[in-house]
Amino acid sequence: MAPRDHTITLLGKPGCHLCDDARAVIRRVAADLGVTWEERDITASEADQKAYWDMIPVTLIDGVQHDFWRVDETRLRTALGG
Repeated sequence: MAPRDHTITLLGKPGCHLCDDARAVIRRVAADLGVTWEERDITASEADQKAYWDMIPVTLIDGVQHDFWRVDETRLRTALGG
């Protein structure tokens, strides 16, 4: 798969400084590789809160958990094939 064929999802919540850091990394990598990304607020879903509350920010690639707490830029690029 080419990098642009993937989708990154950032799971976070308002006021989360680690989410802000993760967003900056994801935004940069997505722009460089032409990857689509989206952000989901876990406070909008009881299921997301139960599953991810202690791990945010969580990064998913194509719906599969890739990382949590911190986003390693090199590791993200490698996972996306970039």
